[in-house]
Amino acid sequence: MSSNALSERIETWRLQGREEEFRGHNIHTRFQDGEGPLLILLHGFPTSSYDWRETIRLMPGRRLLVFDFLGFGLSDKPRDHNYTLSWQADLTEELADRYADGGPVYVCAHDLGTSVATELLARDLVGELGFELGGMAIFNGAILVEKSNPTLAQKLLRGPFGPLAARFANEAFFRRQFASIFSEAHPVADSDVADNWALMCFNDGNRLGHKLVSYMEERAIYADRWHGAVQRWQGDLRLAWGMEDPVVVPEVLDGLLELRPDLPTVRFEDLGHYPQVEDPERFVAVLEQFMSDSETSL
Repeated sequence: MSSNALSERIETWRLQGREEEFRGHNIHTRFQDGEGPLLILLHGFPTSSYDWRETIRLMPGRRLLVFDFLGFGLSDKPRDHNYTLSWQADLTEELADRYADGGPVYVCAHDLGTSVATELLARDLVGELGFELGGMAIFNGAILVEKSNPTLAQKLLRGPFGPLAARFANEAFFRRQFASIFSEAHPVADSDVADNWALMCFNDGNRLGHKLVSYMEERAIYADRWHGAVQRWQGDLRLAWGMEDPVVVPEVLDGLLELRPDLPTVRFEDLGHYPQVEDPERFVAVLEQFMSDSETSL
């Protein structure tokens, strides 16, 4: 799909960002200068940093960075790449180093991004993280993948006919799947569905779904490393959760709190899988409080 098929909303979003190079690939980023430690927002599957547009609007004075993981949104989508979470964590480290100016970084992660975040925790535990991790908030990510309830699309993409499922996916199917993970009280807007489908299709990224979804297998393979990081990392770690999420169900949150019962937690009782999209004002209020508490504890 060529760039001229993107909506005016996405073109505006694109122009507000820039392309960064990492290991020979272009990564779409958006940096906002401001106060406080650098806030990095990590998006989920199958969407992109476009999920954070309202968060950015509501935090005009906050220093922050968002970017599209390789294979997502407006970043490059190489067909022969092995899309590992470790690679995405390397990317996150590099961009943090470029934009943090040696200061602490606060990470807020959603969905797929939560596993990138737990890899950062694991690296920090052994002194191998390339930046100072000042605090972290994670929400609605299937870190305990065995407790989650994957969508039909995820099941098809993970199955033996995953490449075919990716090739023949269409907007109508995406629309049904995407709408189903929002809460009844806060349904997704038609324009959001159209924009996210266009971003998935940009540079034929919709045909990579079977490769991008491999992160779910990694969650099982590296469970001991990432679950252990949640348990043992001694920094400021907090949870927020949309309790109406039909995919990353409340049982996942319960499991995380079994791993570490002392984690401060906020429950959005009437929100689904995308709290930052469904009720951005409430989400930002919680994130600001998390960051304020984290800075106070430093």
